[in-house]
Amino acid sequence: MKIENRQKSLIVAVAAAAALLVGNSLIYEPLSQWWSARSKQIAQLRKQVDDGKRLQNRAAGIRSQWEQMRTNTLPNNTSLAEQQVLKAFDTWSRDSGATITGIMPQWKSDADDYQTLNCRVEASGNLGTLSQFLYDIEKDPMALKLESVELSAHDTGGQQLTLGLQISGLVLNSQAKR
Repeated sequence: MKIENRQKSLIVAVAAAAALLVGNSLIYEPLSQWWSARSKQIAQLRKQVDDGKRLQNRAAGIRSQWEQMRTNTLPNNTSLAEQQVLKAFDTWSRDSGATITGIMPQWKSDADDYQTLNCRVEASGNLGTLSQFLYDIEKDPMALKLESVELSAHDTGGQQLTLGLQISGLVLNSQAKR
């Protein structure tokens, strides 16, 4: 083979290799990255569509649950709300046989559309009465949330117990109740 033909062949081979390298770095890699990013975005969008469809299928149940919760909130009057909660505690203690030793209500307003009535409640009794007291609180439809529960014994046999509860009640302001 002549040197000129060999040089031309080498130049063509080098030019082809350079073209492949440039094509790989300027065309293939960006397109490959774009394609995988696009595939991830499509998968994410499909998941969002599926979540949206499930949410639409559950819409009636969610709306009825929200309506039930909304109608069971405390009244938008602080004194009426406190009275309702105190009356409920009295009913629950009579029904369960637990003795309430103290209730400390405190209002908290973190947002414009709702307020919370936080109550620290101390009750005493045996395990059965305090269990029934807690059960009555939890099964009541009133918008109360049990934040914390503390249980301590006052005798060596564990027959006399004290229950400390932190409970918050929800009050929706008038524009949020619509």
